[in-house]
Amino acid sequence: MSITTNKKAFHDYFVEEKIEAGLALEGWEVKAIRAGRVNLKESYVVIKNGEIWLLGMHLTPLYTASTHVHPEATRTRKLLLHREQIDKLIGKVERAGFTLVPLDLHYTRGRVKVEVGLAKGKKMHDKRETEKQRDWDREKQRLMRVKV
Repeated sequence: MSITTNKKAFHDYFVEEKIEAGLALEGWEVKAIRAGRVNLKESYVVIKNGEIWLLGMHLTPLYTASTHVHPEATRTRKLLLHREQIDKLIGKVERAGFTLVPLDLHYTRGRVKVEVGLAKGKKMHDKRETEKQRDWDREKQRLMRVKV
């Protein structure tokens, strides 16, 4: 079940591969995610010291959740992956010119997971071509509905 998606990622990047990763969260963050107070739009993934981190994901805190915790809405959160997966991602990012982009936040068996995409950036002409193709597909669907 999807919580939120990063639609801008598909507009700005060609997504080659998708990987599901766990997310190290605090208790108030889980409550805020369950309440739907999360935004992935400005977030990105970086590699530091052989670990993968999610930066810029905005979680609006629920002030009724806890009184003794001082929540930080955009703190850096660690992504939980197996060592082999991390090594594979590091190799592709450093050698092949890929970047890591958060695509989707969802539940898997009651746990919050993030789907990370291994992506290459689009040029402006690629973005325009994608938009034209999307408009044409929409127009084809409309014409097929009218004729039938």
